[in-house]
Amino acid sequence: MPVAVPVPAPSPAPAPAPQARGGLIGSALVAPLEIPTAAAIPPERQGWMDRLSAGLRKTGSSISQVFTGAQIDDTLYEELESALLLADTGVAATQFLLNEVKRKVAASGATRPVQAKNILVEALTTLLRPLERQLTIGEHQPTIIMVAGVNGAGKTTSIGKLTKHLADGGETVLLAAADTFRAAAREQLAVWADRNKVEIVSQEGGDPAAVSFDAVTAGKARKKGVVIVDTAGRLPTQLHLMEELRKIKRVVSKAEPSAPHEVLLVIDGNTGQNALQQVKAFDNALQLTGLIVTKLDGTAKGGVLAAIAQEKPVPVYFIGVGEKLEDLETFSAREFALALLS
Repeated sequence: MPVAVPVPAPSPAPAPAPQARGGLIGSALVAPLEIPTAAAIPPERQGWMDRLSAGLRKTGSSISQVFTGAQIDDTLYEELESALLLADTGVAATQFLLNEVKRKVAASGATRPVQAKNILVEALTTLLRPLERQLTIGEHQPTIIMVAGVNGAGKTTSIGKLTKHLADGGETVLLAAADTFRAAAREQLAVWADRNKVEIVSQEGGDPAAVSFDAVTAGKARKKGVVIVDTAGRLPTQLHLMEELRKIKRVVSKAEPSAPHEVLLVIDGNTGQNALQQVKAFDNALQLTGLIVTKLDGTAKGGVLAAIAQEKPVPVYFIGVGEKLEDLETFSAREFALALLS
């Protein structure tokens, strides 16, 4: 039977308010008070929330500053629009959020900026909710996960962290060092394999597609639960290199007709709108099933998840706010919205 990846699940969503076209309305939003962050998050997720809030501080403070005035007026809305755009929320998502805040402020009769801020938290949560999905393991034996991403996005490190999560949950993992394009990538993945005590298939100077084929074949023969294929870093503008990624995917399918079962893209949260363009390009080439968003700490561009939700809602399985193992966690729309605007 399929099982969810053995990591803490996102916090449960609150009971939904009555629905209408465009978002939540009703008594839940009449004269909203400050949202009780601590009460909304399970105790076991509070440590992660603290790290997430700290990581998103640069983005969040620039938006939250908008709500420090004495009243809700046109100036507040203009400043909110600018803050969202500067946070790389994107034009479409910014307009959606701004319209939602204006509409719900009018519907609820809110007059204080803190009320508008809480309405924004709810609107952002609603926008991000479609991105919530847990990576599941077990429907296929083995589950073949292909991971792509441009150089510098944190792809190989994210694979190492994901491997740790899976291994800690009792899954048997095999890694494929198919990133033969980047110097030392094979050695970097081997360190993670050793640290997590899992097997690795690699070839010095080998063809990436051939390494991927061998790994999938080995995973099936050795009855592994998961095979993770680390593909070479690619820029979406390098068309000949993107074609090599398509080749890897085709070859993996030859080794196992139902594979790859997951095609993940690792994106760097620091790159803002460029990250959105990467999602669009890689999805067009590989038909992505999920994202891992890294390096959200220290950036003022954390609003890019809203842009992704509005324009290319590929599920976000994990987000990262640091280099430590515990700094990669499952994505929750409500946690993210609360942390961003805390």
